[in-house]
Amino acid sequence: MQFSLCRLRTHQWCFLLFNVLLFHALLFGADFVEEYILQPTPGVYTDGTVLDVRERARKLDLSGTRGNESQYYPITNPNACLNSDLFLLTIVFSSPSNHTQRNAVRATWANQTRVQSFAVRTLFFLGLSPSTATQETVMTESGRYGDMVQGYVNDSPHGQAEREVLALRWVVAFCPVARFVLITEDSVFVNLPALGGYLLGLRRHPEDLYLGRVMHKDTPDRDPSSPSYLAPALYPDRYLPDYCARTASVLSQDVVRKVYVASAGVRAALPADVFVGLCAWKAGVVPTHSARFSGEKHIHYNDCCYRYLFNTPGMGSEELGTVWADLGQEDGGCSLLKTYYGLVACKALTYLDKLSFFNSKGQED
Repeated sequence: MQFSLCRLRTHQWCFLLFNVLLFHALLFGADFVEEYILQPTPGVYTDGTVLDVRERARKLDLSGTRGNESQYYPITNPNACLNSDLFLLTIVFSSPSNHTQRNAVRATWANQTRVQSFAVRTLFFLGLSPSTATQETVMTESGRYGDMVQGYVNDSPHGQAEREVLALRWVVAFCPVARFVLITEDSVFVNLPALGGYLLGLRRHPEDLYLGRVMHKDTPDRDPSSPSYLAPALYPDRYLPDYCARTASVLSQDVVRKVYVASAGVRAALPADVFVGLCAWKAGVVPTHSARFSGEKHIHYNDCCYRYLFNTPGMGSEELGTVWADLGQEDGGCSLLKTYYGLVACKALTYLDKLSFFNSKGQED
């Protein structure tokens, strides 16, 4: 009797352990697989076009054109990068009418000027507004805060690629001192201390860094009537080259220059992230994947989880304020165990939110 009871208990423990392992595999398995599969391999640059792009990027110098850059930017902000020791420049894409959201970003995560004593700077990049009243409001806002750049590009999904080119051109012309450039959006929460700490842990002057949540084996849009149509003549392969999700990606300064130079050969109205990925591919730059970028998924809030992740999208102005009031700028006492629990909690709740969304959609249908 005692023997069978022990066997039963052993069986129960094995069953419990199996379920615990299965639970963790479901939560973190994809991240582990992605981290292993999507790591870049050292590039061997034998293609003449790639070598030409890299050489032209190395020699690129727009400092002599600064006086003429007003033809590209109604708001140029030429003195935004006077700090020669600037470690990380964050470019936040925003629509002219998103005044409330920009103020929320200013009051929260962008209200940081240093990460571990290294200088960081956040700027908003806007397209043109079709409304004269909104444009006047934007000019007033720029004069008040001094943290905006505006390009002569339509503020629409069709102008994403052109907006990206103008933003990169501005960095090359006016902020070549920044070691890294983070590209994100005003609806994204960014954990600058965590991201900055990660970048500081890299070798001193890394090159060819294109970092984010890598999108793998995405297919090009071959519908000629689609605004994001990619002609086979421009890119004939079945799958797009790997690229980083649009919500947040980091480029080293040399990659900014390479992508900008390569953009001259990628004239298509593509989504911004696909466009940058194609330009990086033409420059021989392979993206680096990190599961600490959330990609397109809005992560359910947990303080220790948010302190570990680099970003999460889909944050309205009120939610940004609420989260920041909780997080502040203190460490929060997140031990390794608390961080682990936070990651489990926020991932599980995020998946439950996703299931609830699909269930509600199914009921509506």
